[in-house]
Amino acid sequence: MPTQTELRTLNIDTNHSSAEFTARHMVFSKVRGAIGGVTGVVHVSADSVVPVDFSAELDASTINTGTADRDAHLRSADFLDVEKYPKITFASTSVNATGDATFSAVGDLTIHGVTLPVTLQCEVDGSGRDPWGFDRVSYSATTKVNRKDFGLTWNQTLETGGVLVGEDLDVRLTVQAVSQPAS
Repeated sequence: MPTQTELRTLNIDTNHSSAEFTARHMVFSKVRGAIGGVTGVVHVSADSVVPVDFSAELDASTINTGTADRDAHLRSADFLDVEKYPKITFASTSVNATGDATFSAVGDLTIHGVTLPVTLQCEVDGSGRDPWGFDRVSYSATTKVNRKDFGLTWNQTLETGGVLVGEDLDVRLTVQAVSQPAS
């Protein structure tokens, strides 16, 4: 692994990054949503844009499914309890290249005060210099988590069988990271 002085630090650009999720609703449909306020850092070696390590933080209070009442319920103590747990975080513990522009990242995901290891399947979507001299790299990642593993257990049984909210969440992250221009 490169030494800290051989690494470049890229900061996650909040305005060009997002976290999206999909959850089953009433067994037969899906609800999609997003969480904003993505911040963090990505460390890359001087000769690659595949990360050596990275960390990210999301503002749980920004959860948005397009329905105000549902969003308020998701922010409540029944789910994310954003007053007590305002952030969702991920910190990689290992990153392994799986191809020229693909990699897997194992790390610690913290939701609702519970930290568990998860694996992200990632890819480098592209890189380049913007008109202001900043180097930018775009990444995407996917994973699946069981919300109950993180203490998000609220549910309601349906009269016809099944439950209102599915356990598995499909998660997709799109992150743009930027470094300062060379001096």
